[in-house]
Amino acid sequence: MTSSKSHLALLQALQQKLVAAGKPAVESRWILTHAARLNDAQLAARLTQPVPPDVEEAAWAMLDLRLSGHPLQLLLGESEFYGLRLKVARGVLIPRPETEGLVERALTHLPLDAPAWVLDVGTGSGAIALAIKAMRPQATVWATDINPKALELAKENALHLGLEVSFLEAPFTANLTGLDLVISNPPYLPESYREEAPPELAYEDERALYAGPEGLDVARALLPQAWDALQPGGWLWLELAPENVYTLLEEAIAQGWREARVFRDLAQRPRYLGAQKPGLATVAPKDEKNSLPVWDISSTNKNRDRI
Repeated sequence: MTSSKSHLALLQALQQKLVAAGKPAVESRWILTHAARLNDAQLAARLTQPVPPDVEEAAWAMLDLRLSGHPLQLLLGESEFYGLRLKVARGVLIPRPETEGLVERALTHLPLDAPAWVLDVGTGSGAIALAIKAMRPQATVWATDINPKALELAKENALHLGLEVSFLEAPFTANLTGLDLVISNPPYLPESYREEAPPELAYEDERALYAGPEGLDVARALLPQAWDALQPGGWLWLELAPENVYTLLEEAIAQGWREARVFRDLAQRPRYLGAQKPGLATVAPKDEKNSLPVWDISSTNKNRDRI
């Protein structure tokens, strides 16, 4: 038995519901391709064909979950990050598109064809560590997390992608030393944001989201540990919120970090903090166009889109 509704009609019906709820229209295609177990090209070839009843039922069930606040990535079971398909799971931070910008900036400090030693702090699904390993195969990459479930997921992703990363169940830098790069997307939301957080955040590890009154408890504690872990001339790169990135920048400068600077994300929000441990010849971060000088405090206006 088949439905009288075509794939195109179902796609349009899903889209209408999503848009009415303030969700992106493109999610209708992702929901339908997943429910029908088709890729985009296969769906396009079947748009005028009737939808099997079980596919229509599965699509509407997914839509109901999505409209109730279930993250789309968890419905799909995966998320794409820096060209890598990563498995995601409830209770683990879902990779965000803006974190790709953090990886892109960090890669400028790693040689293409020579060894380097890198640590990803708070790896979650392994997104940052795996992206760096994929782009810099000669790098030795470690990744830490205190969430055993996250580490198991990260290891599974590494195995699936065929990328070698050493995962450690430990806080911060796990006492590693002699590193060229420490990178982290730490929790950076203030506790007060819980009251206004979208329902999707309830499906992720709250330890990967919230970090004290200013959202800086973890990042602030990481500064001295990263200093000890890096060799002279090594770099620290962090992703933070527009509301608090300048606070940590000023603290990093006060603690002796060199070339400390804030960079914007693609939405032109202050987002990434890069700083170098002194000792060797300094190479300033690239992309002056999107960097923000220390005194440009005016660009830290409030932005409700914190994640």
